[in-house]
Amino acid sequence: MQTEKGQSIEDASMEMIEKEIGSHNYNEKEWPIVRRIIHSTADFDFADKNRIIFSAGAIESGINALKNGCSIVVDVNGVIGGLNKQNPRDFGNNIICNISSPEVMELAKKQGKTRSQVSMRYASSDIDGGIVAIGNAPTALLEVISMVKEGITKPALIIGIPVGFICAPESKEELSKLSEVPFITNIGRKGGSSSASAIINALYKLLRADLAS
Repeated sequence: MQTEKGQSIEDASMEMIEKEIGSHNYNEKEWPIVRRIIHSTADFDFADKNRIIFSAGAIESGINALKNGCSIVVDVNGVIGGLNKQNPRDFGNNIICNISSPEVMELAKKQGKTRSQVSMRYASSDIDGGIVAIGNAPTALLEVISMVKEGITKPALIIGIPVGFICAPESKEELSKLSEVPFITNIGRKGGSSSASAIINALYKLLRADLAS
């Protein structure tokens, strides 16, 4: 759990973000998520209009899935490193990352795919009804999109915010066209594991606020 000193630093940081941003175009559910991304990256570009894209019902679907103990499948261990570990313990969410699995590594070699791609297929049953969070690998995001279109899996929420130059903007553009499942994504090259974990942490915070109200 957060210490009193740690919480005071976080509160001061959030207050600073509020003051520097001022008015914005996000609603009362979206803004806490965007603000936490800014907090984790110190990148105020994320506050720009439509920089972060929320599909209809994405936040509600993510909150309900977490509350019901869904699995959270991530593309890299860096996403796990940025999570508040108390949250999944409290709500019974299993965090899954298969990127370093020997079976995944072997399959990737045989199939001529990236480990990130194969790790998503490998976790298809966990993704189904769960949350998949991709902060690093565009190939993982494209694979999940393909799996959804093929009817292999249907996550409660896709968090697709991979960082990079090759296929990162394009993969997020493809996600923004997906109508079958709720998603949270962004425009452009920016993103990363810290942004993906920030979104999950913010969803947990919204969930706790809902339960307390």
